[in-house]
Amino acid sequence: MTTAQRTGLDHLRVLEAEAVHIMREVVAELERPVLLFSGGKDSIVLLRLAEKAFDPMPLPFGVLHVDTGHNFEEVLEFRDRRIADAGHDLVVASVQESIDRGRVHEDDPHASRNQLQTRTLLDAMEDGRYDAAFGGGRRDEERARAKERVFSFRDEFGQWEPRAQRAEPWTLYNGRIRRGEQIRVFPISNFTELDVWHYIALEELELPSIYFAHEREVVSRDGLLLAVSPHVRPRDGEAVERATVRYRTVGDLTVTGAVRSSAADVAAVVAEVQASTLSERGGTRADDRTSEAAMEDRKREGYF
Repeated sequence: MTTAQRTGLDHLRVLEAEAVHIMREVVAELERPVLLFSGGKDSIVLLRLAEKAFDPMPLPFGVLHVDTGHNFEEVLEFRDRRIADAGHDLVVASVQESIDRGRVHEDDPHASRNQLQTRTLLDAMEDGRYDAAFGGGRRDEERARAKERVFSFRDEFGQWEPRAQRAEPWTLYNGRIRRGEQIRVFPISNFTELDVWHYIALEELELPSIYFAHEREVVSRDGLLLAVSPHVRPRDGEAVERATVRYRTVGDLTVTGAVRSSAADVAAVVAEVQASTLSERGGTRADDRTSEAAMEDRKREGYF
């Protein structure tokens, strides 16, 4: 092993140890945490870190997926298989059920449901009596997320006030909350996208197939390559193209763009990420092209 490889390994193990410490702190301080799992690469890393933190015991918390109904089939298949194989408890909170119950209103069934999932998440937190939720947010994703603490405090309505967040000197975390309040916890805050991919390689983690090059019918819209699906149909003047693509991030398929790529394995993806000048969200997610203030407003309302 070269010095560079050794340094890289040490860096990943430091990040791993930090995340494990954070998760154990939450379980020690809070009564009923839950881990948010989308089936994307960050939540896959988060789940692996949780398993390491509490091995050989079962996870002391369940796994929650907020299902927008606009998912990639490959991701749902992976989610169900990964959770079932590990024997974890999975709770699925459905945006469609929130719509059917009148909890949220949908004007266009083919539009993004990302904003609608806030209500679904808050209801799931209340129904499950969860006082903390682990998430895979990272500070390098976009500017509003960079303002998050590791322990992100939410009031009794699930809302975020950035000026009311607590200091975290020397990685000391204060998890005291009043009844009804919540904490969103980001154990991999200090990972970068490249760190995530290096950790996936180190741990030999399986990912949904959409993260690697494959052929798919897409349309070009607003600078994004969107997968043709029941929720994304070509509009007048849009041509359907069969292209070799992969995805850098997983989300609502109506706003999540693919990138042209021939990267068929983790090593090839790492090389692409190293060469990229755009973040995976800013370059491929339409809803993350909004202003920093707009994203903060969504987070203040309870968006993760």
